[in-house]
Amino acid sequence: MKILSEDKDVLVCIKEAGELSERREGKPGKSVEDIYGSPLYTVHRLDRKTAGVTVYAKTPQAAALLSGQIRNGETEKRYFAVLRGEPVKESEELTDYLVRDEKRNLTSVADENTEGAKFARLQYETAAVNQGLTLVKVRLLTGRTHQIRVQFSSRGTPVYGDSRYSGGRGELALYSYLLEFNHPQTSERMRFTGMPDTEKFPWNLFEREVSAI
Repeated sequence: MKILSEDKDVLVCIKEAGELSERREGKPGKSVEDIYGSPLYTVHRLDRKTAGVTVYAKTPQAAALLSGQIRNGETEKRYFAVLRGEPVKESEELTDYLVRDEKRNLTSVADENTEGAKFARLQYETAAVNQGLTLVKVRLLTGRTHQIRVQFSSRGTPVYGDSRYSGGRGELALYSYLLEFNHPQTSERMRFTGMPDTEKFPWNLFEREVSAI
């Protein structure tokens, strides 16, 4: 975990792949809170295998205000994803209804009338194609569990390394590279960025593009 910014209200950091966004009973592994060593309030979750920029509140008041911003669409969340194959369109808005199976830890596309189905929306644009893989920039407009992974996999272009959703073996190539929000006390617009390790495959195929944020 790398700290990007910290004050009495918020902690902004880079969560590494394999770290838990929050403590889960019965789930092995260390959470960001364990590594930080002091209580944190989770307002923005990244999948365990997803790395990148994330924010935590340090007080209940800050947590309520940040959570409200997320619910109201006032935050900006953007990701890099490396896909197996190439999307039909260079840029597009993807909309689906997703349903969650908690016992199997799986999310799937469903009919909107399915019990428990939730609306999911994202926008993407293609940044580069190399060796049969495609780097896309994703703007996440809703925050469903495994949303990016499921929406791309359902269209035949799963995220590289996503063994759960047909992306094959390897480290999951999904990275939260930009996060914007209003500071819960000062209302100042905060913007934070990070980039994946371009010495590792498949990010090394797209070093120029991910370095240009």
